[in-house]
Amino acid sequence: MSFPSEFYNYLESHPLIQIKGGTERDSFLNIWMVEVEGRIFARSWNKSARSWFTEFQKTGVGEIKYGSDIINVKGKKLEKQDPFNKLIDQAYLLKYTRPEKLKYAIGISQPEYADYTMEFFPA
Repeated sequence: MSFPSEFYNYLESHPLIQIKGGTERDSFLNIWMVEVEGRIFARSWNKSARSWFTEFQKTGVGEIKYGSDIINVKGKKLEKQDPFNKLIDQAYLLKYTRPEKLKYAIGISQPEYADYTMEFFPA
């Protein structure tokens, strides 16, 4: 099962996507998200112990909001050694090219961020 085509279009043209991990959070958080070969990924920038990322690790579920639409999703952490991480690095560098974003795109593409990569699936 894949995401709606409208979501892929939105993702391509918007730098920020809203996410909510788990089932108990009230508000959405803006994050960077990329598409690679039809698959959807995001990385935790702060790597904090209480975040959207850790909620997905605990519960496996959450929501993605784009525009006024919300998709229930499942999330699965990508293994650090997964070769797909290199393609995700490239996707971040190709999507976030504006000067004010580039240093963060370079940062989130560093090897240590591979261990903070989540893949999303429609629930």
